[in-house]
Amino acid sequence: MNWQSFWPPVVLSLQVALVASVIAAVAGIAAAWWMSRRSFRGKIILETVFMLPLVLPPTVVGFLLLVLWGRQGVLGRAAEWIFSAPVLFSPWAAIIASIVVAFPLVYQTMKVALDSVDKNLEDAARSAGAGEWNVFRYVTLPLTMRAVVTAYILGFARSLGEFGATLMIAGNIPGKTQTIPTAIYVAVDAGNMAMAWAWTAGMVIISFVLLLATGGLRKKQ
Repeated sequence: MNWQSFWPPVVLSLQVALVASVIAAVAGIAAAWWMSRRSFRGKIILETVFMLPLVLPPTVVGFLLLVLWGRQGVLGRAAEWIFSAPVLFSPWAAIIASIVVAFPLVYQTMKVALDSVDKNLEDAARSAGAGEWNVFRYVTLPLTMRAVVTAYILGFARSLGEFGATLMIAGNIPGKTQTIPTAIYVAVDAGNMAMAWAWTAGMVIISFVLLLATGGLRKKQ
């Protein structure tokens, strides 16, 4: 087995998962906080849209992203105008796909946690003159910190394992966009079972450790 070809997909997958999980965590926490404190017509529809990537087939998610971020898509044209380069089939495409599929897990985890916060504590802070940002920073966030860590870990794990949508918009370019899941697919297709087993073992170990960490956090709650 060639260990030199083993590491590039591992390093890229970790880089993609790290960036995507941070962005998904920030967006998911902000969306969950905003939605938990607002009531408006169509709220259930918006929440359903947020959760759609969790239930849609990855190829459907990938196709929709392909339409949006392609050179003829609105977001794709805007990104190419700003960065003078297409987003598709670049590491950023893999990050975008991972953000989209990780967001629902972060959002749902934080929505449940925020709904369980004692509103009397937040109201007490407001009555003492604290603004909404300070209420969130000094009251809400500390009370939901375990949920924040759990949401981030779940988002990281989901980003690390993303395959279908990533393959659709980032492709499988060795050394550029080839992540562990796509590398495993190609290795099995080529009959290189040693490499496929090596990457699979790495994914299983990483995922096991991440799930073990989230289980420990839930037990402490």
